[in-house]
Amino acid sequence: MKIKLKSGIDGLLFGMREKDVKELYGNPSRSYKDDEDNTIYLYNDKKLRLTFYADEGFRLGYIIASHPDTELSGTKIIGQEWPALEAQLQQNGLKAFEHETFDSVDNYFNEDNWTIFQVEFGTVVRVEVGAIINAKDEFDWKFK
Repeated sequence: MKIKLKSGIDGLLFGMREKDVKELYGNPSRSYKDDEDNTIYLYNDKKLRLTFYADEGFRLGYIIASHPDTELSGTKIIGQEWPALEAQLQQNGLKAFEHETFDSVDNYFNEDNWTIFQVEFGTVVRVEVGAIINAKDEFDWKFK
């Protein structure tokens, strides 16, 4: 499952609607509404959590992945030790990370690519990627 920064993961593109995702992956293992009325799809086999934004016509705007085959720039990232992965990411142009700690979890956020690497006990356990907001303060949807 390849992360395409600013675009999505694998065949998932930011801006897809629920029907588009179902055509690609079938029905989710579970779906529900969050506190903001967004629709959330969980695909257990793919270890994906997809968020369709209610205020954007239920377009896919956020993806969380924890599948061990998730990769970025040809490198599998889940299960990697953060210092080694961070060095590789910096070589590939992801340089600025904001760091936050919550209990046993460290989040490393790269705003330019709207990507969060979640690290627990020094190891990457999941990655979150979101749709980019352009200079007009609108989402830059990749799926038209």
